[in-house]
Amino acid sequence: MSGMMGGSDAAYSIRPNHQNKFKPAIVKECIRDTIREQLSGVQYDSEAVPELSRTLADQIKDKVKNAGFDRYKLVVQVLIGEQRGQGVKMSSRCLWDADTDSYAEDVFMNDSLFCVAAVFGSYFY
Repeated sequence: MSGMMGGSDAAYSIRPNHQNKFKPAIVKECIRDTIREQLSGVQYDSEAVPELSRTLADQIKDKVKNAGFDRYKLVVQVLIGEQRGQGVKMSSRCLWDADTDSYAEDVFMNDSLFCVAAVFGSYFY
């Protein structure tokens, strides 16, 4: 039976060590840097928003993956809308382990558009 185990204890870890734990402050910085870099000076264009949202989500995901949160499943949500002075409310619900799982979000606004980006990190047992 020991041959089946493979010798790697990390594969059976049920909790992340402290340095690999999802850190919302670091993830929020990844989100903030990406959306500010990509959206500064951009005007709202309903034709371009779907591709822009996907591109931002991919860039945020890649940046968070490179931050070293091993064994975390990531969900990245990006919402871009036209700035017309209206209010927008957004909410999410998740079932997760409060000891290991978390999320981070950030908001960007200019005269033309608003962007809400959220990253959810769920530890893969």
